[in-house]
Order: sequence, then structure tokens, then C-alpha cells
Amino acid sequence: MASRRNFLSTVASGLATTLASPGSVVGANDRIRVAIIGPGARGQEIMRWALNCPNVEFAAAADIYTRRLEEVKAILPNAQTYLDHRYILDDKSIDAVLIATPQHLHCEHFVASLQAGKHVYQEKTMAFTVAHAKKMREAYKQSKGKVVQIGHQSCSSGLMTDARQMLNEQPMGKITAIHMTMYRNTPHGRPQWSRPVYPDMNPENVLWKKFLGETPDRPFDANRYINWRFFWEYSGGNVYENMCHQVSFWQKALNLQIPRAVTMTGGIYLWKDGREVPDTMCVAIEQPEEMLISWNSGFGNDKLGSNEDVLGDEGTIQKGNQIRWTPQRVNVKDRPEKLGASTAVPHAHMLNFFDCIRNGGEPNCPFDLGFRTSIACRMAVESYRQQRTIRWDPAKEDLV
Repeated sequence: MASRRNFLSTVASGLATTLASPGSVVGANDRIRVAIIGPGARGQEIMRWALNCPNVEFAAAADIYTRRLEEVKAILPNAQTYLDHRYILDDKSIDAVLIATPQHLHCEHFVASLQAGKHVYQEKTMAFTVAHAKKMREAYKQSKGKVVQIGHQSCSSGLMTDARQMLNEQPMGKITAIHMTMYRNTPHGRPQWSRPVYPDMNPENVLWKKFLGETPDRPFDANRYINWRFFWEYSGGNVYENMCHQVSFWQKALNLQIPRAVTMTGGIYLWKDGREVPDTMCVAIEQPEEMLISWNSGFGNDKLGSNEDVLGDEGTIQKGNQIRWTPQRVNVKDRPEKLGASTAVPHAHMLNFFDCIRNGGEPNCPFDLGFRTSIACRMAVESYRQQRTIRWDPAKEDLV
């Protein structure tokens, strides 16, 4: 296993090369040069999506853990690898940056990437706090013609195509509620999200201070580093991991605004492994559109799975593996059920990102949608932690 010292010994020559590279403007048929900040498990997945897109060259990767850089080299032997993401941003030949770092670092990397003139694919949940969301919005406004795609990939799916078609063509009447579930289970002794601590996870191979970011200083803790999803300082828990996807889908399909109020309850009922985020939870979201969204989730039983039901007084849209519209026979007696059949490739969201870079247009999950989803998720987390309902003040743009 290579150490941080080995990587630092080669970084000067790499920097000289990047600084000498000319700037580029991507045309409709040009090859897009891409880099990633944070090629962990999720990061490597979106790397592969990018590699499946035509006329894309994966140029570089940056991570604060040396093992991740070696994993990148196994996938892309010719890619440049750095412990410091700023080398990527200094490379004028890189057009776009994928960001898949822990949630508390999203703002830092997003803002820096836009300021460096890069197009950005930002993994969900876009912003960790309201303050981060506002700072990211300012950077986005200041960027000139840069494409930002937020990683809610279902926005590019066949499910979205079918949902919007059903909403346009089938009667729904007044939609008053959306009920969502997201349940999982794992074998005894294998907690949800838990990752092993490897012997090489030590201060020699992990840039601990870079990981901490703006959070309080503390001694190196390998478990805290690799299992960052367990801790409030770095993670929004399952709200930021899964509720965000389900909320963003219907925010887009129904053009919903930031919630008026959010209440979250639950607790750590199953996995007593030192995590701070709950494993069982219930979120009630009150929308200004006079609609109640409920989200129930847990890690101790997968019977209810991941499903969403949009409830109108004339029809219901069910989202599972497919989209299904069913009439409310009390009000609609002359229409049959409809089943969606649209499909999309797994990397459709990434394809859409690169297409917008080349040809213009709004990406399928634009910044504003990522912003609204981030605020909804933060409201839920603050409600749970403060043990009260959290409201949104649209005039002040703040939680109350």
C-alpha cells in the first residue's frame, strides 16, 4: 500500500503539467475531459457511468485516502491521481468535475470547482446546511454558462418520463398526499452502511484535516472517517441518503416548492453500534401546495420496500419498479388503469449532463431542484435533532 509521502513526491511534476495545459471550450462534438473528487464506492460507480458515455476522457481523480487513488489506477491506469483536489481544478484542460465526497464537504468542492471554471456533477444531497446551499447558489449564479447536474438520477429515468406523462394525461383531481416508504434489512451482525476499518486507514494514508473540513478538530479516528454516514457532523443520515431521492422525484414531477413545515421522529432502535443517525424514522412534510408528504423508513425489515403513492381524489400514481395510474372509481368510472413502460440506460443522468455541456439546455436535475431538496432534507434533520417542527421562512430564507 502506497503512502501519502509517495504520492506527494510525484505531485510537483504533475502540477507543472496541469498548469501548462491550455484552456478549452467544449463544442458540440468535442471530447470532454472529466475528473472526480472523491472516488470512493459511490464515486467509482459514477466514474463508470461517465466511462460508458461516448467521447468522454477520464483524466484525473483526487481523494484524501491513498487506497482510493490506487483503486482508481486499477480502473484507469493512465489517469492522474492527487491527494489534493486543487491540482484538478488548476488543470485548464479538464472540462467537468464529478463530486462524490462526504456531505459536509460538498459545498467546499462545489464552490471551488465552479470558481475554477468547471462544469459540475454534484452527488446528492447537494447541500449539507442552509448556509451551504446559499453559498453554493451564489457560486452557481456567478458561474458563466457552466452546467450543474445534481445526482438525483431518477430525474433522468423512464419512471420520470412515465410519471410526467400520467400527470399530464390521466385525471388526478386534487392531490392532497404522497406516501413514501424506504425499508431495508441486513443479516444479523452486518449493520446497514457499516464499512470495515482497514489497517492502512491511519494518519499516514488519510489527510484527516482535509476530511474534517469546517467541523470541529478532533484526533484521528479511522472509524469516524470510513463510517462518516453514522455521524451528524458529516451526514444527514438516511434522510440525505434516500429520502432525498424520493422527495426530489416528486418535487420535479409536480413542481413542488420548499416545504412549509417538516416534522421528523424516530430513533436508533436496532443498530447500537455507535451511530448517531436514526435507523427507524418517520417524516411529515407539509407543502405550501396544500399537500402532505409522509416518508417512513427503517433498517430492520424490508417487507414494505421502496414505494411512493401520489393520492388525488380522481386518481393514484404508484411508483415502484414501474409507474402505474389507477382511477378513483368513486369519481372516475370510464378509464382503465395505465402502466408505464418507458426505459432508460443506467447512466442516463450522466449522459444528460454531458449532452447539456455540449449542446446547452437545462439538465434533468438542475441546481434549483437540488436546492429545494436540500432545504427539505435539512428541515427534517433539524426537526429530529431539535425535537420540534421546523418551519421555512421564505422571506428570510431560513429555518424557524
